[in-house]
Amino acid sequence: MPDPAADAAPTPAHAAGLADVTASDGSLRRFLHGLPAVDPAGLVARTAALGSARAVKGPAKAAAIDLAIRLIDLTTLEGADTPAKVRALATKARLPDPTDRSAPQVAAVCVYPDMVATAREAVAGSGVHVASVATAFPSGRASLAVRLADTREAVEAGADEIDMVIDRGAFLSGRYLKVFQDIVEVKRACGDAHLKVILETGELATYDNVRRASWLAMLAGADFIKTSTGKVGVNATPPVTLLMLEAVRDFEAATGIRVGVKPAGGIRTTKDALRYLLLVHTALGDAWLTPELFRFGASSLLGDLLMQRQKLTTGRYAGSDDVTVD
Repeated sequence: MPDPAADAAPTPAHAAGLADVTASDGSLRRFLHGLPAVDPAGLVARTAALGSARAVKGPAKAAAIDLAIRLIDLTTLEGADTPAKVRALATKARLPDPTDRSAPQVAAVCVYPDMVATAREAVAGSGVHVASVATAFPSGRASLAVRLADTREAVEAGADEIDMVIDRGAFLSGRYLKVFQDIVEVKRACGDAHLKVILETGELATYDNVRRASWLAMLAGADFIKTSTGKVGVNATPPVTLLMLEAVRDFEAATGIRVGVKPAGGIRTTKDALRYLLLVHTALGDAWLTPELFRFGASSLLGDLLMQRQKLTTGRYAGSDDVTVD
């Protein structure tokens, strides 16, 4: 495997004067295990307090719903995906509610690499980005050469963003430098495309591992850290998302570099979305409430947001035939 310290573009670790930290497995392990330990009870208590800090009603709720729509990566990641399904998804991304053209469009559509060209054509000229889950999603169990080829194929087809999965087996066995180098190489293969690094937090076992994986990804050059693939039993949760928000806050304080956060999987209702927005607002401030720094990975969330939006506008809930949910 190439040594990124020798010939790759400088990573955030270099920019922050932390190149020595990533010089060897031992130094990286010492750094990651030297991060402050997570107090699980305290994290859960902070999440409960922040997530219920205030009721969101009236005009504030309407604004929050529109914001949540603008932050969605509208996603289809199924083996049965077809070009027609992807084109329909792209149409919904551009015009979420055909009965109300004031509804904002979403941030991106997220598809498998072989569907990128179809999605790119379908959103052309709209400003909606195309994201692709490259790197042998969702397992990541492929050689680095295969994962890099997957990434390059998606970028060449028109992907603006790559959502990669880390090698959880390598991370959990303590081979942190391998995970770091993988991310550096995928980041290089992305070219101008942004890189979202999926930690698959439901498989990391502990909050301490989530904090370590967050820092590892950011040191290697992640533009976003993302909770989950949506393909395991436990996906995004508010405590894990708050922990990742606090990690990007601390990373910015240490390096001056801002990294985005993307909770994904299991976020289905307007109530869920508003709770996450409150977490971001309280933990990081409104500067992070932008598609450049926060996203929802979701497939069914948009339908509920649109029904709630129509309720605020018309005073009645939309019928099942009025708003599509996928």
